[in-house]
Amino acid sequence: MRTLQIKTAQNVNVEFNLANVGQRLLAFIIDNVLKFAYLWFIAYAFDWSLVDDNLTDDGWSVRAIDVMLFLPVTFYSLCTELLLDGQTIGKRLLKIRVINVEGFKASTTDFIMRWFLRVVDFNSFSLVVIYLFVLNIVDWWSLVILLFYLGKMVGFILILTSKNNQRFGDMIANTIVINLKDSVEISQTILENLSNEYTPTYPNVIKLSDNDARIIKDNFKQALISNDYNTLIKLRTKIIEVTRIKSKHNNDKDFIGTVLKDYNYYTQNM
Repeated sequence: MRTLQIKTAQNVNVEFNLANVGQRLLAFIIDNVLKFAYLWFIAYAFDWSLVDDNLTDDGWSVRAIDVMLFLPVTFYSLCTELLLDGQTIGKRLLKIRVINVEGFKASTTDFIMRWFLRVVDFNSFSLVVIYLFVLNIVDWWSLVILLFYLGKMVGFILILTSKNNQRFGDMIANTIVINLKDSVEISQTILENLSNEYTPTYPNVIKLSDNDARIIKDNFKQALISNDYNTLIKLRTKIIEVTRIKSKHNNDKDFIGTVLKDYNYYTQNM
């Protein structure tokens, strides 16, 4: 299994197990089964003859309905990864997740970029197949089959051959897909001792991921040992960038320490 080792600002090595092509392919298949199930439900649960009869002369309305019904399929990957912290339903079942190459939770921009570039990863060959169809070189069913299989080849080949198992969208968005199955229990490395009377200060720390908290704690401990105030400033800036919280403390040491305790408080009591 391929791994990616990230060296933080204080030379702390954080290692991630990368999801392999088989895991990603199976997650992709599961997600597509869900999409096809949705389309099947729409096709068989509604009486489209009524729509055709009522809107025969209004082609734009029919197209508008088509677009609305296909929106869940179109935005499925983007919305689920945003809502499920870097996971689609297929990725969650396979225990893999999208994160930033620096080890932090991927940003909304990262997710949008990798989703948009699926057109390159999964649909590049589709243009060639459509061209062959227009020239009557392939028939309708051959078109469908070729689009489904060949249209996925670019992403499949890149995941198989790239150093960090990245498809084109991952490379541009600076994201990787990690395997959570064989990871060390992260909670063991980010655990803080909290009293029963502890009162949290920053609710927005739940926007951090376990990976974020682990990296923050590793760097924080090293910075305290070496009195590295530049690293403390960088950590505070990154925390505020991800969580959008406003510090209520007068120094970075107290702020970061409270953030780590608050993160433990909320994740242990959710």
